[in-house]
Amino acid sequence: MTVTLDRATTTTPLESTARLLLAPGGVRPGRLDGAWWPRSRDLLLELPALAAELDGRWGRIIRITVNPAQWPVVPARIPVTGHTVHAGWFGIEQDEHTIALYSYAPLRLSLLVVPPGTDAVDAARLMSEAAGPANGRTASELIAAYGDAVHGEGGAADGQDGSDFLPSALTPADGPGEAGRRAAVARDRAGSWPVPA
Repeated sequence: MTVTLDRATTTTPLESTARLLLAPGGVRPGRLDGAWWPRSRDLLLELPALAAELDGRWGRIIRITVNPAQWPVVPARIPVTGHTVHAGWFGIEQDEHTIALYSYAPLRLSLLVVPPGTDAVDAARLMSEAAGPANGRTASELIAAYGDAVHGEGGAADGQDGSDFLPSALTPADGPGEAGRRAAVARDRAGSWPVPA
């Protein structure tokens, strides 16, 4: 059975949920376990919703890894409901279009990350193919197969100006205090969420 989780987004990012499609039958070693379509390239804002969706069924998410080619900033720790997720990154060792999530269970999920600027129809097709039981392609192979359709009208994967993403060690383009401000916003939001029983 394929599980689709995408509820209507309300007016505040705090109330948004993850756009997620998981493969039927659970974890598949060596293959994609599903797909995630974040609304932005900001892990501090996007990860809490993803962790909340997965915590109940996969166990508490304790660690993630991403490839910094697709994420402007990779913070070391990300506050989510009731705990902190440790984040790390790998360059060539991890496909740049995946996020790996690790839980206490212990389970490891490898999800295709659909670029945020992707059209809804193309994103749905891409997510369905990634989570399909017959899929044997890597995340980069799937993204390449969809070409310009997954990069939005502006040609940038994040729907912005098309400039290259910053490695996680560099200061965000919008100023040296911006990462700290986003971290404070994420901590405030996580602090207001109910702690799961």
